[in-house]
Amino acid sequence: MHIHTLGNVLPDNQHQIKTWLQHLKQHADSNPMPLVPPIEALSELVKQDKELLLLSEQMFNTSQQTQSPLLSSLVIQSFDEFLVLLNAVMTQAPVYIWSNDMVTDALNPAGFVGLPINTLLAASITPSASHSFFSNLLVTQQFKKILNYWSVYLASEASRDVLVKDCLNHTPQVLAWLNPIVQKQIIGIACEASFDPALRDYPFEHFFECDPNDDYYGFRSWDDFFTRKFTPSIRPIATGDDVIINSCESAPLQVVENVELDAKFWLKGHPYSLQNMMNFDPLAEQFIGGTVYQAYLNALSYHRWHSPVSGTIKKVCIVNGSYDYTPNTSLPLLTAIATRAIIFIESDNPYIGLMCFIAIGIAEVSSCEITVAQGQHVDKGDQLGMFHCGGSTHCLIFRPQVNLSFDFHRTEPGLNATNIPVCSCIAVVN
Repeated sequence: MHIHTLGNVLPDNQHQIKTWLQHLKQHADSNPMPLVPPIEALSELVKQDKELLLLSEQMFNTSQQTQSPLLSSLVIQSFDEFLVLLNAVMTQAPVYIWSNDMVTDALNPAGFVGLPINTLLAASITPSASHSFFSNLLVTQQFKKILNYWSVYLASEASRDVLVKDCLNHTPQVLAWLNPIVQKQIIGIACEASFDPALRDYPFEHFFECDPNDDYYGFRSWDDFFTRKFTPSIRPIATGDDVIINSCESAPLQVVENVELDAKFWLKGHPYSLQNMMNFDPLAEQFIGGTVYQAYLNALSYHRWHSPVSGTIKKVCIVNGSYDYTPNTSLPLLTAIATRAIIFIESDNPYIGLMCFIAIGIAEVSSCEITVAQGQHVDKGDQLGMFHCGGSTHCLIFRPQVNLSFDFHRTEPGLNATNIPVCSCIAVVN
């Protein structure tokens, strides 16, 4: 599953959404519990604000929703019901869904791996009202607190049951993340750009740091599994002062030159806007007319970021963006509105000079953790940070005087591109 728009992180087979939502409703009904504090605070916020209250009612107006007949019987009827189901997610880790495809009658993995909240919204919400609701600053701040609350559970030992526990006796079926079938899926993603087909037969521990003799392979939590590391030899760092490496295990989306400082967003095209991407940092002016390279991560991929060049960290910041759920939100637009980590690096190579790495979270992926600090020197390939809990996208931005030749490793940039290994050559400075 490649993630290229918010709408497309969900499975095409709506039977999978219906059965998952039905199971969540049954779980919430049979395990009633008080709303956790940040969800209760969101409820009170909406009740006390007439505009938000109206928007919350419009979001769940069934007469305006466009679900298929298959989903219509399970459309969430109210904002209060949505909060109850959201509350149920707070004590569940993302699961790997394996369900019967109604068209081919074959077993296929579901597409909403790791994105239960986004799936919950997609199965119920009226998009026309969602933008105004989720772009409200108070809602954005409160939703961030909800995601932070959930992240505490995902970092706890209680969350790791999904790593080893299969649930095959209900629909949709759930496979453990460490089930051999799922391991093969993860290994397959890691081998997408390999020239050696025999690599796909190697065990999980050949690719990732873990302990296969331990019940949980040594992973302390769901999040520990999600942010798993490659073994030291599996992703060698491309050498050469003129070589820029791939910062993330990711598929190339596009390269855009001559980017503007303050581009306007239109309905059918989302140009890159440096000021918005860089959160109106004064350094953005140095990149006017420069080049943006954007790529996207598979939900089953490696999710740590690595420095594309050797150099000095000049500035870092986290921008707490909007959770804006809109089915057709594009990856370029997310660079300006979503939660993102911005890292400016002064390359040791003067022909590169100042460049910028931006990690952008999608949907649940609002946790971008930076692990370097201003003033620190990094070598090419050193870790910069990581995503937590889901698919994501990232950008490399270069100044206009930097002349680059890109290497796409036998794939073509776009929505059907395959992964390029992290730390491999992505571009050469001419």
